[in-house]
Amino acid sequence: MRLKHFNIDLGAQIFLACSDTSRLRILNLIMVNGEMCISDLERILDFTQAKTSRHLIYLKNSGILSSRKINQWVFYQMKEEVFDILKQMLEFIRRDPALQHDQHIFQTMFTNRELALNKLNIRPVGHFSGGKT
Repeated sequence: MRLKHFNIDLGAQIFLACSDTSRLRILNLIMVNGEMCISDLERILDFTQAKTSRHLIYLKNSGILSSRKINQWVFYQMKEEVFDILKQMLEFIRRDPALQHDQHIFQTMFTNRELALNKLNIRPVGHFSGGKT
């Protein structure tokens, strides 16, 4: 379901959530790669577990992210209702060196994970990276 009625309160909530560099980095990674788990975000962004959790909870409480749990992992994804507006907002900053560096680290981690899983002949559980599993 996409946003049909954008109002000032929702706009303020989204803009406040996007007023922090760390949250923008998290949102960009999730936007580009689909859902992501907290442990991958911690490694990519070099954040502590507490800092990552705090920002993810803020984004979830702001109505931007939703989550699902598989075994011990929690995967976060962008809510469909806010996808369009956040995509447009993030498009303006997508060439930022920090965001490109984050994506490069993700790609390296994903490739290494795929190599390890192939070596063990195991398929990944769920999809954590926008359907690349």
